[in-house]
Parts: sequence; structure tokens; C-alpha cells
Amino acid sequence: MEQNLIIQQEGFVATITINAPKTLNALNVEILNELSKATDKLNADKSVRVIVITGTDRSFVSGADIQSMLVMGYAEAKAFAELGTSVLRKIETSQKPVIASVNGYALGGGCELAMACDIRIASSKAKFGQPEVSLGITPGFSGTQRLSRLVGLAKAKEMIFTGKIINAEEAMNIGLVNKVVEPELLTEEVMAMAQTIAAQAPVAVANAKKAINDGWDLDMEDGIKLEIELFARCFDTQDQKKGMNAFLNKQKTEFDGK
Repeated sequence: MEQNLIIQQEGFVATITINAPKTLNALNVEILNELSKATDKLNADKSVRVIVITGTDRSFVSGADIQSMLVMGYAEAKAFAELGTSVLRKIETSQKPVIASVNGYALGGGCELAMACDIRIASSKAKFGQPEVSLGITPGFSGTQRLSRLVGLAKAKEMIFTGKIINAEEAMNIGLVNKVVEPELLTEEVMAMAQTIAAQAPVAVANAKKAINDGWDLDMEDGIKLEIELFARCFDTQDQKKGMNAFLNKQKTEFDGK
């Protein structure tokens, strides 16, 4: 039973809401373990095609739990970073697309969680940053790696070295966020995109995600080989036959994920 998460499902879309308002949803060991289990559960659920992650109140995730980190030494800090990194990597490599619905603060571990998602849609009131250096530490949940890949080396260094917190508009301008909407429209916008993705062929979407993620660090030739293999695998699915037949007959398709 999750103590810090609210999990809801609407159609093919499941939403994980982090619900620890006293700490503005700061990540601790308990929440990370719950996120890990929830991701496993939703990945195994064939009725779920898209996952949305958000937070309660005015915060997505305000960071990692400073109170719990204060007393850590080297060994405890390393174990905490390894746990956080493994959970975020599980989200990033999930077969199912994951959308971050960033309703407020996404700082430190919160920015890192958002970056582990495939798509980020933000409220105009959202704030992003990796301010760890102001606490005497570096990002520990792969922030140095994902931020540089998303916004470029120079901008990532600027944000991390200064600890600067940026607004949603700047986050979109540098490529950290896909879209910014007014707060009252955030849920509607996120669900519209989630439902659009969920209406596509699930195996094809999963293969496309794998091709993009796994191909990122490959050279072009190997990336192309990976894409060809995943493209060909789609032709062993019922959805490919169904989708192409529907197109040729000018019919709407409802995919089965098979």
C-alpha cells in the first residue's frame, strides 16, 4: 500500500501523484521505493499505455529530503544516490511513455525526476533547477548527465555551477520542457497528450521509445541497425496489420496492443 503516492487510472492513462505536502513532495527512501514499485506495477498492467507523474499542491517535487540527508556520510549518500538513480532509470527505460506534469517546484531531485520522463509539460508557475551546489553537494540522481543531454553542455554547466532556478518559459526555451500552459489548463493538456499517445499502437510506441533511448549513445550506423530491427519487429504484430488495413479502408483504428 502506497503511503506517499496516489495512483489513478482513466482509460489507458495511469497517473502517479506524489503526495507528501509537508515536505513539498521531497524525495526520500520511502517515496523512491514506492515510485519503484508503482512503476513496476503499471509497466506490468496491460490496461495502462501511458504513465503520468505529478505532485500535489504547488510542488511537483521540491528536491530530495534535506533533513534525511543531513546526517548521511559517504556510504549512506552513495546508497541514496544509487537508489534514486535506479528508480529514475527504471522510469526512463519503461516500455510505456511517461509524461511529467510539472505543476510547481521541480528542483534538484524533482528536476531529475522530470528529466527521466519522456515528455515534460509545465504550468507557467513551475520552477526548475539543480541548486545542489548551494547545499555543498552535486546532483546525485543523474542530473549532470541528463541535463547536459537535454539542454547542451554549456547551459547545463551554467545551471549546475550557479544553482540558478529558472521559470517555465526559460525551461521551454532551452529545451528542458516541451510545453508551458496556464495552471488551470495543465491537467487537461497533459491528459490530451497522454490520450493521443495511448490511442497509437502500443508495441510501435514502445519500439520507438527504445530506438530513441538506446540509439542516443550509438554511432549513426549502429543506431540505424537498431531502428531497422525494431521496425521489422512491428510486422509480427496484429496491430500492424490492423492499422494498415484500416488506413487503406479509410477506417478508424483501435489498437489491441498485440
